[in-house]
Amino acid sequence: MNEHSHAEFEQILRRAATSSMEWPTLALVAACYAAWLAAGLLHAAAPWLATALLAFPIALHSSLQHEAIHRHPTRSAAWNEALVFLPLGLLIPYRRYRDTHLAHHVDFRITDPHDDPESFYWAAADHQRLPRALRLLLAWNATLAGRIVIGPAIATVRFLLSEARLGLGLRGGAARAWREAWARHALGLMVVLAIVHVVFVMPLLAYLGAVYLAMALLALRGFAEHRWAEAVDARTVVIERSWLGWLFLHNNLHLVHHKQPHLPWYVLPEAYRARRAEWLALNEGYVFPSYRAMFAAFALRAKEPVIHPAPAPTGSPGQTIA
Repeated sequence: MNEHSHAEFEQILRRAATSSMEWPTLALVAACYAAWLAAGLLHAAAPWLATALLAFPIALHSSLQHEAIHRHPTRSAAWNEALVFLPLGLLIPYRRYRDTHLAHHVDFRITDPHDDPESFYWAAADHQRLPRALRLLLAWNATLAGRIVIGPAIATVRFLLSEARLGLGLRGGAARAWREAWARHALGLMVVLAIVHVVFVMPLLAYLGAVYLAMALLALRGFAEHRWAEAVDARTVVIERSWLGWLFLHNNLHLVHHKQPHLPWYVLPEAYRARRAEWLALNEGYVFPSYRAMFAAFALRAKEPVIHPAPAPTGSPGQTIA
């Protein structure tokens, strides 16, 4: 890397460290809620169009929740939660998303089917106990077309079963925190469903359709985010170009986010360009030029096996780019 690009990258880090309020993110939060309301109010005139359009602000809201988990747009976790805790996507309590996602960010655990809450791999023993029909569905879910079509349903069932088991097993302070997360979610859910029913005058089934479409969009983002590799940093992808980058808040540049999670979304492309060669060396060339190229390669073909290829992740927490 030349001296100019190193200095440029250091300047990006300093700017991010000294910003106490990220106005672009705050503006995007307001725009997301406005777009959600506008799309919902369209339902009376164009119900199918409204359902389709609602998927975009719902997916964007999930991306904004992800930003809040990483202390954006303010330095206050409480304020960030207040901005995005309403469950437009209905399913996942913000605090449960926060806890599982931060566990996922322990990079040496990435892809481990037991220790990484966001892993799509199965442990061999768990997979063997599944009914044959479910194993066939998981094989389809390993293709990009399957991940988009049935992936949201599979992810929903896995999440709810996991949360039910967790809730039954927790004790003490951990159990109280878990119950509080779901209680807050229930209050937010009442607000969202009241708006859907009273303001949008929209049937619940139609809104669930919008939620499913949003989950399908997010499944596209998540399909290739991680793979098994011996080197920890080689487990995380870079998708170099996509018009969907704004919807995913540039998490297509996923390696940059994992190595510098304090960087706000609108800085990630600049941080990637400043040290592109080094990023791609770090993840051993795990890169796609676009989601279109990824779709062409893996629409009907599995990118990864369903069963985790190794007994457990190995290696150090990864190298540092700073």
